[in-house]
Amino acid sequence: MTAATPLRLESPALKNAQRTELHPELNRVHVRFVGLGKTYNGQQGPVAALQGIDLAIQHGEVFGIIGRSGAGKSSLIRTINRLEQPSTGRVLIDQVDIGEFDEDRLVALRRRIGMIFQHFNLMSAKTVWQNVELPLKVAGVSKDKRERKVRELLELVGLQGKHNAYPAQLSGGQKQRVGIARALVHDPAILLCDEATSALDPETTQSILGLLREINQRLGLTIVLITHEMAVIRDICDRVVVLEHGKIVEQGPVWEVFGNPQHEVSKTLLAPLQHALPEELQSRLRPLPLSSETAVVLRLQFTGSATDEPDLAALFSALGGRVRLLQGGVERIQGHALGQLLLAVTGSPFDAEDVCQRASQWAQQVEVLGYVV
Repeated sequence: MTAATPLRLESPALKNAQRTELHPELNRVHVRFVGLGKTYNGQQGPVAALQGIDLAIQHGEVFGIIGRSGAGKSSLIRTINRLEQPSTGRVLIDQVDIGEFDEDRLVALRRRIGMIFQHFNLMSAKTVWQNVELPLKVAGVSKDKRERKVRELLELVGLQGKHNAYPAQLSGGQKQRVGIARALVHDPAILLCDEATSALDPETTQSILGLLREINQRLGLTIVLITHEMAVIRDICDRVVVLEHGKIVEQGPVWEVFGNPQHEVSKTLLAPLQHALPEELQSRLRPLPLSSETAVVLRLQFTGSATDEPDLAALFSALGGRVRLLQGGVERIQGHALGQLLLAVTGSPFDAEDVCQRASQWAQQVEVLGYVV
C-alpha cells in the first residue's frame, strides 16, 4: 500500500501561502479546531456539548481524546468529517475551513477520512469481502481495482483466509479488523476511531491497537481516537486531550499527562492504572514514630521528567538503614520513566525530612505517608 497523501482541498492559494509564510508551524497541523462549540436542543432547553475548543492535531500522529461519558468526545470527533455541524467556531483540515463545503466537496472529504466504530457496523448478509468492497462499488471503482484493493487490505489486517466468511462467523476482533479494512478502502489521510476497542476483551484490544499503530507507521496517516480508557491512550497515542463537560481541561504528550496529571478528571481516569495504598498497610499507618523499630513509609513518584530509570541500589544506599519495597513499579512511556514506589525505611541515621531530601535525588515527588512497625 502507498502512504496516505494529504487531503487536497480547494482554497485560495495566495491566502494559504501568506498564512504559511507568517505561521510556518501550521505546515505540521493536519486538523485544527478554532473556538469550536456544539449545542443541542434538549427537552429542558439548549445543551452545550462542546465549548470553546481550540486544538491542533499534527500530521501523522496518533491523537487521543478521552473523557467520561457525556464529556463531548463523540461530538468533537464527528465534526472532523462534518457528521456533526458545529454551532460556533471552525474546523480546518490542512488549513482549509470545511464548514464552507457544499455537498460534493463533503462527499470527497468523507472518502478521505476513514472511520471505525465500537460495534463494527458490518452488514450481516454480506461476506467479509463484500463488506470491504461495498464503499468502492458505491464510488464506481472498476472491478479489477476493487479486487486488488480488497485483497490488499484483507492481507494488511490479517484476514486473507476469511474472504467468504460472514460477520456472524467472526470473533469481535476479526469483525473490527473488517471495519478497519473497510475504513481504508479510499486511502484516507485521516482515520477516526470511535471507541474502537470498547467492545473487545483485553487481549483482542491489544492486537487491534497493535494493528492501528502498524497502519499509522506504514501508511503515515493521522489517527484520531476517542476512548474512556486511559490504558488505550497509554498504549498507542502520542498526545492526548482530556474533556469534561465539553471543555478541554488538560492536554499534552501522553507521558506528561500520565506522569503528572493536573486536573481531577485526569487523576480519576488514571486511578484504575495506579496502585492504591493497600488497606492492610493503611490500617497500620501512624502519624508519628512509636519506637526505634518504626519504619517511615515513603511514596516516590516518577513523573517522566527524567528519562532514566531510578538506580535502586544507589537510592537504597542513600536512604540508610533497611529499605523494603512495599509496592509499585516503573514503566516507560514515549522514552520516559513513569511510576511510583512505596518504600519502608527502618533504622536510618537520618530523620524523615532528610530521608525525603535524599530520595528526591531520584524521584520527582516524595511524600511521607506515615510510620508503621
